[in-house]
Amino acid sequence: MEKDFGQSPCNCRKVVLFGPESTGKTTLAKQLASHFNSDWVPEYARAFLQNKWDKTNEICSKEDLPIIAAGQMALENQKASNTDTILFCDTDLLVTKIYSEVYFNGYCDPDLHHFAVNNHYDLYLLLDIDIPWVADDLRDKPNEREQMLIQFKKALQSLNRPYVLIQGQGEDRFQSAIQAIQSQFAHV
Repeated sequence: MEKDFGQSPCNCRKVVLFGPESTGKTTLAKQLASHFNSDWVPEYARAFLQNKWDKTNEICSKEDLPIIAAGQMALENQKASNTDTILFCDTDLLVTKIYSEVYFNGYCDPDLHHFAVNNHYDLYLLLDIDIPWVADDLRDKPNEREQMLIQFKKALQSLNRPYVLIQGQGEDRFQSAIQAIQSQFAHV
């Protein structure tokens, strides 16, 4: 399954919406894709784990992680093959790696770890926790948002990934993201 975690060659730039749960990643990914007349990649884990919860009332297990990673990369590679502008990724394998380590006492599948640190993205938009947390079946860390944000930021810094912290509510958040992308990429 290792080969299923890699990126296929593409002609687009990739921007990852990155950060703790309930920070508006999906909403912002959709808005940015629409604004830049491009496409976005949904979070595979959300649909997979919601389906698991609905059927069995079970949460994520270690065995789910390779399935989630392969599913995410299949979605990303398919979308990337169909655009030559900017692809907005609701998540990436680095997010999966961080959550694996949080939920499974530091454990991360070695193949997942390898691709999480080696797959390439052009820009990360690190979303701040300055919007309200919204409960759902899968979210369970309302009181750990600050700690999670610190972990996400440390991961980006330790891997020397290009990122911009996005703050604000609603239209302010959206405009901050647009400005970050325009600053990073000339001619968009």
